[in-house]
Amino acid sequence: MSHYPIADKVAANTHLVENQPPALENYNMFTADPALVEAVSREGGAWAESTLREFGDLCGSAERIHWGIQANANRPRLHTHDRYGNRIDEVEFHPSYHQLMSAAINNGLHALPWSRPGEGANVARAALFYLQSQVEAGHLCPITMTHACAPTLKKQADLAEQWLPRITRHHYDPRNVTYAEKDGLTIGMAMTEKQSGSDVRTNTTRAHPIDHRGPGQSYELLGHKFFVSAPMCDAFLMLAQTEGGLSCFLVPRWRPDGSKNPIQINQLKDKMGNVSNATCETDLRGAFGWLVGEEGRGVANILEMVALTRFDCAVGSAAGMRQAVSQITHLCHYRSAFGDQLENQPLMQNVLADLALEAEAAMVLCMRIARALDEAANSDTEARLVRIATAIAKYWVCKRTPTHAYEAMECIGGSGLMENTLMPRLYREAPVNAIWEGSGNVQCLDMLRTLQKNPDSLEILLDLITDAKGQNNALDNYLKKLRQAFADPSNQEYRARSLLEKLALALQASLLIQAGNSTVSDAFCAARLGDGSGHVYGMLPKGINCKALIDRARPIHE
Repeated sequence: MSHYPIADKVAANTHLVENQPPALENYNMFTADPALVEAVSREGGAWAESTLREFGDLCGSAERIHWGIQANANRPRLHTHDRYGNRIDEVEFHPSYHQLMSAAINNGLHALPWSRPGEGANVARAALFYLQSQVEAGHLCPITMTHACAPTLKKQADLAEQWLPRITRHHYDPRNVTYAEKDGLTIGMAMTEKQSGSDVRTNTTRAHPIDHRGPGQSYELLGHKFFVSAPMCDAFLMLAQTEGGLSCFLVPRWRPDGSKNPIQINQLKDKMGNVSNATCETDLRGAFGWLVGEEGRGVANILEMVALTRFDCAVGSAAGMRQAVSQITHLCHYRSAFGDQLENQPLMQNVLADLALEAEAAMVLCMRIARALDEAANSDTEARLVRIATAIAKYWVCKRTPTHAYEAMECIGGSGLMENTLMPRLYREAPVNAIWEGSGNVQCLDMLRTLQKNPDSLEILLDLITDAKGQNNALDNYLKKLRQAFADPSNQEYRARSLLEKLALALQASLLIQAGNSTVSDAFCAARLGDGSGHVYGMLPKGINCKALIDRARPIHE
């Protein structure tokens, strides 16, 4: 007989685990998001609903969520040399990273508007990207660069003919072999240098023609790149100085003769977020590359790519908000404190509803820009809208995400700080999109340059906002103040953040009104168009139907 009868009884189970939610997994991430379903249909992507439904089921599966966890728990590893001392510059990824990459490419996140052009292609692709971003964000860096490279490569027809068919193919091949041996290719980008940052015109990397100068000709690049994301891509679009000025080059990881191109990785960046994706510092020691377009046109040519990567930054940030809202509305539905479920307590309702509003407004803005991308080829108005609205979304949506992530973490409480939840990863990812692809100030200056070059862009934007005129007094009054703010030409650069914020809020309010859900749009207008939007979350005015907003945002309904 045991000398420890109590211990023997309770050693395996000291207490019941109560008042905790079930894991948020094995649900359909698309159908559980009515705001997204409505936006896809509204903006021209209804044809893709069955694809999105199937993809949403996979994204919400426990298996795919686990891939995201594992890809972040096992950081990439750099191998500069093999065991014999040969230079290899190879980055090793966890198998889960490759599974995520394969899932993204097999479903066309890297190429859908190019492989299946037509109505709603960009809308469907943005929705797919939005869903996959909620699973794991880091691997989508090479996905977005691969997608965005097409307009720049088309500046050089012979290169586009050779490379684009394999870039747009729905096939992922992670092998470290020459591009000639692969059926599917990925493309990266390398612009910034130590001394220049966003001011790429001061780059010092130089390109020297091997035989002849000119578009499509071969050059050797000598210099460095301080940020090269996804260094295992098959080629990179880079900027380098030539006799004709700063120029754009396609630089493969392997030379055409099959030898290793001297793109030498010095070290991987030790990033606070985006850790599943490798980012490195690289020396170019005579790296082979082809000139894309004319010498001296590098910035103009690569900006075609940058415009699309900036759009994806906004979509990715909106997705981060959505995943945060899913986590907190799910937990607060099941967890009780002080005698009631958290979602029923007025102050928590105020916070949850406010965060849900922010996330839906961000997504709606992104999906409207996706529609503009679809229509830009046949509409100068939509093309101009893409130009200015992308800068607005990149600034505003990405800028709002870090505070949103922190507030969501606080809703969960102490457990939200634990690394075995998604919240720390969402928090660490939150600043990335605001900083990469042009920081907030760069977006503001880009907006001002657009307005100076094409003054009618502002009227196009105001016309879109005015489409909701007369349906909400708060927006009508805000629109008058907005016009007054832009009528004053003084100190516009100094006031650029304020001007852009006003445009962003008015545009989001108008789009929500036009979407037709008055519960959402009335709440957004009341909350954002009054005394200012820089408030702490959870300060919604009286009269808002918080419960309806929370129920709309909660991903699983019993």
